[in-house]
Amino acid sequence: MLSYIQKFLKLESASGILLMLATALALFAANTALQEYYDQLLSTKVVVSIGEFAIAKPLLLWINDGLMALFFLLVGLELKREALVGELNDLSKVSLPAIAALGGMLVPALIYAFINRADNIALQGWAIPTATDIAFALGVLTLLGDKVPASLKIFLVSLAIFDDIGAIIIIAIFYTDNLSLTALVSALSGIAVLWFMNRRGVLNKAAYLMVGLVVWVSLLKSGVHATLAGIALAMFIPLQGKTPEGKEVQPLHDLEEDLHSPVAFFVLPVFAFANAGLSLSGLTLADLFSPVPLGILLGLFIGKQLGVMAFVWLGVKLKLGQLAEGVSWSQVYGVALLCGIGFTMSLFIGSLAFENVPNDFVVHDRLGILVGSVISALAAYVWLRFVAKPKKA
Repeated sequence: MLSYIQKFLKLESASGILLMLATALALFAANTALQEYYDQLLSTKVVVSIGEFAIAKPLLLWINDGLMALFFLLVGLELKREALVGELNDLSKVSLPAIAALGGMLVPALIYAFINRADNIALQGWAIPTATDIAFALGVLTLLGDKVPASLKIFLVSLAIFDDIGAIIIIAIFYTDNLSLTALVSALSGIAVLWFMNRRGVLNKAAYLMVGLVVWVSLLKSGVHATLAGIALAMFIPLQGKTPEGKEVQPLHDLEEDLHSPVAFFVLPVFAFANAGLSLSGLTLADLFSPVPLGILLGLFIGKQLGVMAFVWLGVKLKLGQLAEGVSWSQVYGVALLCGIGFTMSLFIGSLAFENVPNDFVVHDRLGILVGSVISALAAYVWLRFVAKPKKA
């Protein structure tokens, strides 16, 4: 298990650095003569049709609804594995990260909602600062080298897993609309087939993926966000089993291995490039202090650290969990700062929250996410590099 975690940390850290480069490239494209081509590329209509059935969407939505379904499939596989055989199958190990994640979602949402309480449209973005980008955060930790103990990285990963669970629940409950009963019944039928395949001991990954594709298309047409098809599919992929020839196979682990590199090094950077292109033309400092970006900025930078630290302290005081061996409170505070890096998931939730509203909300949403995430990353790096001290033996 330890070797797997080390491999995961190495892969996610490299992905975080690539995310930074993709973001920088998007900002460059959106603020130079390339802006026209950048916008044209993302608005290019891509059509997939079979007979009378067709899906026609701009490239941006194929990225956000299609490629990100693969990301959520990977997240779902990781959650299932961790719950069955990993760090999440031991209550004593997961209680504190779970409590920390709850605080790290609740407090930022309250800060954003308070600042935007007078605007019902702006309130739709209340969940934007609740997210944490684990790849970006681990990318920052990579820059710190051996100044950060492995136990602190594992705590951050565990916290981020619960953060992902929270984000999935939020998307499923709050960001679905205009439901199509026919398409929803089709999706539920596909999920029933996945359940039947799992119960019958089907081990073929391709069979699950084919049914998962049907579920994705159905959800796309239903009004429920299509990326949730990835989570639904992951829940039915078998952990292990034996073929008729008696060979031991691990479909979940194998599919996770197949997806990890493509998601880390293609899906997430492409998503970042497509969604982080904020044009700074015409923006002033006053724009940053308007309610939406200010709520996101304060939610990420202030809300995350307050929520994580307060709930960790409360969890320890109530003896619901304890700090990992060798981890000090000052180092936990560094992790709390890192949790303010919302970026990928914040951008994704923002694209759902402000999908059908004036463009000003989208611009301000990206502004708040980028500034809040960058400030959190810089503060976390400085704190963990120069201030945080390891726990005394």
